[in-house]
Amino acid sequence: MTASILDGIVLGLQFGLLATGLTLMYGLGGILNLAYGQMAVVSAIVTVSIMEAGLPVVPAAAIGIAVGALLGFVLDQTVFRPLYSLRGEARVLLSLLLSLGVALMIDGFLNWLFPLKGLSLFIGGGAIDVFGEPMRRGSLLASGITIVAMGGLVAFFRFTTLGRAVRSVIEDEEGARLVGIDPRKMLRLILLLSGGIAGLVALTRSMVAPVDVTAGFGITVFALIVTVVGGLGSITGALAAGIILGVINAIAASAIGTFMSLVILLVAAAVTILVRPAGLLGVKE
Repeated sequence: MTASILDGIVLGLQFGLLATGLTLMYGLGGILNLAYGQMAVVSAIVTVSIMEAGLPVVPAAAIGIAVGALLGFVLDQTVFRPLYSLRGEARVLLSLLLSLGVALMIDGFLNWLFPLKGLSLFIGGGAIDVFGEPMRRGSLLASGITIVAMGGLVAFFRFTTLGRAVRSVIEDEEGARLVGIDPRKMLRLILLLSGGIAGLVALTRSMVAPVDVTAGFGITVFALIVTVVGGLGSITGALAAGIILGVINAIAASAIGTFMSLVILLVAAAVTILVRPAGLLGVKE
């Protein structure tokens, strides 16, 4: 049981970080990006391709993360541009359709060009004892990187002027506009940031399990579930929900199988919507 809990925390930290980009994107701009997992996969494939070309892992990883951020910027300037003139449900529904189309195109392209390629970063060295259970160094390193990244995001949104501007748009877009904050620029920043987060999660995930060209939709589904449970627009909610659901997923997978564990997570998301629509730490309407 302890081993399953520790594995779940490792997984939950990664998907809590991933959900941060998704929840901020929806909370700020009312956009649901179903191509989010594919952004992570693109970063992973770029990273492994650069490593195969002979570049060391650290600069290759940095380029992979930068490509994820660049992909977010490209989406902002192209596919998502028609969304900004819409409001409410129309924006949400169109974002679902457009991002699903992007996801399918990226999946098709990657499966055609790199059908067998995947990123797996092996961290050498023996296992480390944690609460009486051996933990791989890759899992511990991935968790450490994720915690530092989450801490940096929390500090950015709480203590910097730009971060507070983003939060003000999430809380009251019209009020933020009246005091001179451009919601459009804030959304562009979040798309850049979310793409970089997706790339970072792909790298940390690859320290635990391979990230291949088929992983995109699975990553998106888990991120959506964490977003719903954690609460839209809440970074700490995403992290808390990620850890909770990661532990539930790991225990359920070891007890009854991977397929049923996903069903349990979907039920948890549905119950959250019924009992607390704002999520664990989301802002109530």
